[in-house]
Amino acid sequence: MSATLVLGIMTFLFLFFGYLGVPVAFSLTAGVAIGTIFTDVTFAAIVQKMFDGVDSEALLAIPFFLLVGELMSSANVVQRVINLSLSLVGHVKGGLSQVVAVFSMFFSEMSGSTTADVAVMSRTLGVSMKNEGYDPPFVAAIIASASTIAALVPPSITAVVYGAVGNVSIAGLFMAGFLPGFMIGIGLMIFCYFFGPIGIRRPRSSFGQVARAAKEAALPLMIPVILLGGILTGWFTPTEAGVVAVAWILLVVIPLLNPKHIGNLPRDFCYAGLIYSLPLITIAAATAFGWMLAYLRGAIVISDFITSIAGSDPHLILLLLVALFTIVGDFIEPVPTIIIFMPLVNALTEAGSINPVHMGVVLIVTLAFGLITPPYGLVLLMASKFVGVPFSRALKAALPIYVVFLATIVFTIFAPSAVLWLPKHVMPQAVGCFKNPSGTGYICPS
Repeated sequence: MSATLVLGIMTFLFLFFGYLGVPVAFSLTAGVAIGTIFTDVTFAAIVQKMFDGVDSEALLAIPFFLLVGELMSSANVVQRVINLSLSLVGHVKGGLSQVVAVFSMFFSEMSGSTTADVAVMSRTLGVSMKNEGYDPPFVAAIIASASTIAALVPPSITAVVYGAVGNVSIAGLFMAGFLPGFMIGIGLMIFCYFFGPIGIRRPRSSFGQVARAAKEAALPLMIPVILLGGILTGWFTPTEAGVVAVAWILLVVIPLLNPKHIGNLPRDFCYAGLIYSLPLITIAAATAFGWMLAYLRGAIVISDFITSIAGSDPHLILLLLVALFTIVGDFIEPVPTIIIFMPLVNALTEAGSINPVHMGVVLIVTLAFGLITPPYGLVLLMASKFVGVPFSRALKAALPIYVVFLATIVFTIFAPSAVLWLPKHVMPQAVGCFKNPSGTGYICPS
């Protein structure tokens, strides 16, 4: 049987089982298992590839970041961060919708998980917004859109997976993700100011009130400082930074701010481990699917097709990849998408002489956008269920917000120097720079 037909069978089975509601990991595994029957590949080889996919030290950062988010939310420490956000922007037109954007920029730097963000905001700010009369579809749309910031800013789990699978500097992806993450956050605030509900106009908080809220949130806000400071200074690897952040919460934050929660810590650990099992099994299945895609030369075919259109023009290559990942991201979550298409991404990165960190950030922004687009839209689907509105109504409310994401994607593609400015100045080696032989400064690829 031809390789094209085998790939078609694998893809059809994956999409078919996914349409029936079978979890992504098992849909991918089913497609690979059936496809293997028509090739010379043995099932033992597939199992080995699945194991190889999860046998990565860099992936150990994920459970610690998940545990940070779980401890923060279950111990009810996030309320202090919400109060700080409220004191900063609660008086601005849009009210709580502005608070959602600011809080997400804070909390995303603690959890790294879009699903954790959407769950926390839906249970806290979502309830408050509904009580203040905000239209429920808009509540679901703005919460889902804001939660995508977690896929961009450190400690982004998506960036960890991309770096581990693609052999790209995770620290470089973290730093380069700051600008597009900030752009989405500010873009959402601008959208809410001009086009969102007015909300309840609160009086502007005094300097003393802001200072008091900042003091109360100081201990939780040390977590981003620990994560970013440790990684950017080279003191910690991303995994070690996650361990230190968990230790900070266990030894300082919870004992001082919510000591009654100590008895619930075993449940938090078990729940974080349970959550980690979901991306882990998906990574294993996606690795096998991606390997079969490469084995059957599917990645080469797609790469040749894109280069036949774009040549070696990096901007056109990125635009075509964004179009591909936007379509794929409508159906598949970011983690399996990255793993499956990494051989294709690597080939096109080389063909267009694109900086690997720049390529990674562009695709991560695109996949974050896919989390709120139909027909799958994982975080929008989650937000609509938490808020209690039909997905179709939440989707309609989210459509105008797409402008923020599309503008960010276009900027990220055509302004690589801006995206890579921070990593080039803080950690030049992360983006391929090397020390000048003369001994002064670094030489960076154009």
